[in-house]
Amino acid sequence: MTHNGDNGDTVGVSAKEEPGMRVAVAGGTGLVGRHVVEELTAAGHHPVVLARSTGVDLVTGTGLDAALAGVDAVVDVTNVTTTSAKKAVAFFDRVAHTLQGAGEQAGVRHHVLLSIVGIDRVGLGYYQGKLRQEDVLKSGRTPWTVLRATQFHEFAQQTLDRVPGPLAVLPRMRSQPVAAREVAHHLVRLVSAPAQGMAPELAGPRVEQVVDMTGRLLRARHQRRLLLPVKMPGATGTAMTGDGLLPTGPGPRGSQTFDEWLTHHTAHHAHQGG
Repeated sequence: MTHNGDNGDTVGVSAKEEPGMRVAVAGGTGLVGRHVVEELTAAGHHPVVLARSTGVDLVTGTGLDAALAGVDAVVDVTNVTTTSAKKAVAFFDRVAHTLQGAGEQAGVRHHVLLSIVGIDRVGLGYYQGKLRQEDVLKSGRTPWTVLRATQFHEFAQQTLDRVPGPLAVLPRMRSQPVAAREVAHHLVRLVSAPAQGMAPELAGPRVEQVVDMTGRLLRARHQRRLLLPVKMPGATGTAMTGDGLLPTGPGPRGSQTFDEWLTHHTAHHAHQGG
């Protein structure tokens, strides 16, 4: 199965792209969602942000029917901050069903979901929620595309933010991190093309150790914290320290390395006075 990245960048997206589509972005105020909105606008589409701040509750469905009126496609980049399998499954199951039902009623023609590389090989609670989200999407009537991507370059900072204090306990894990903006760009290319089911996995240009990434981030920001790397128990830990979170086959690759992102991020952080 091919993907539109195979065609190179000479035409940008499939020749069948419809200019000026209305595309709803579920989670459009989040890390990737903001980039998706920007990329859609740059491509000549009309983004519709689905978030509480725009009057849409994706858990209860409040405001969703009105927001999806006239929408051609949906990009789902919703997220919940939890490590609990029960909470993750409950959230993603509810949101996926709510979006799917409202989308079918509104006549949405393409539903694109951002997922994570390795969720069927690494037994984390959050990943169980993402698997449920994929399953709900696949069971619906709307043509769908799932893009599994690796962790973002921001993952190191997100990990630190979850464990405040002088000591940061970090999981031992290998990743092939990718820039969030490049993920958003690829999602827009996919939503502009025909549905293709499971798209080739998207990853960054280099394999990294998350503990090393975190150390480099701290040094770049002149911060001092003691990092304690811990291997997760059992098969989950073995998969995380091995190839469990890496792409299994060929597919699109981002161009920005973690170090390049870090240089830009550090300069921006300093400019903001943070």
